[in-house]
This record gives sequence, C-alpha cells and structure tokens, in this order.
Amino acid sequence: MPYRFLEDVAIADVAFEAWGDTVEAMFVAAAEATMNVMVEDLETVAARTRRSVRVEAEALDLLLFNFLQEFIFYKDAERLLLRAETVRIEQEGETFRASADLVGEELDMHRHELIVDVKAVTLHRFWVGKTERGWEAFVILDI
Repeated sequence: MPYRFLEDVAIADVAFEAWGDTVEAMFVAAAEATMNVMVEDLETVAARTRRSVRVEAEALDLLLFNFLQEFIFYKDAERLLLRAETVRIEQEGETFRASADLVGEELDMHRHELIVDVKAVTLHRFWVGKTERGWEAFVILDI
C-alpha cells in the first residue's frame, strides 16, 4: 500500500501521503487512497465499467489535483467507484497531461461498505515532489 492516512492534520478532512517509484505510480497510489477514504475494501470494486480520462495543467501538482477530482466527479455524477488501471504522464512545453484508463463499477450499497463521502480535493497544503524515495504527494480531502 503506497499511501498512508495521517491523523491530526485537519479536523473535518482526511489527509494522506502517497508515493511511488515513478510519477505514474504515485498518481495511482493517490487515486487508491482517495477511493479508500470512501470505500472500506477496494477489492469489492469489480472491473465492470471502463472510463478513459485525460486532464492537463500547467504544473504537476495541479495535474494530480485535476486527476483526483475526476474520481470524485464520476462518483457524484454517475455513481461510479473507479480505480486507476493505467496512468500516463506527458509534458509538452509548459503543459502536463495525464491520461488514464479507469475501471470500476456502479456504487452498490449492499456490496460496498462506505466510510465517508469525499466532496473535493483541497489545495490546502497540497504538495507533489521528487524525494529520496521517489515521487510523493501530500493531499487533504474535504469530507
């Protein structure tokens, strides 16, 4: 599990750190952490539906922000619980792009034990960077 939840960071929010050897692996870990805030056991989310997403931003941290917002959007708009199957990050000039294949299924209250509802990713203390152990992110989610 390349992420961990942090206590005592924000009173009405959930904070986590995510990491990976590559920026793509860190994006996947952050997506998993975001979904794991909402769903107790991610293994209960079957790969029945596919979505492809493409987001862009002028900074890598904002790219992760936009990427995580996609998971919340699909949960709210289509009642889909999604997990990142593949992620590709590209930079062209000043623009970063992430394209991803997401898999999951519609929320089923009988099979998915829900914890809390994530409303949004916040920019409060949001951070992405390269460290000694690879790529890391610090994220706070509004619940």
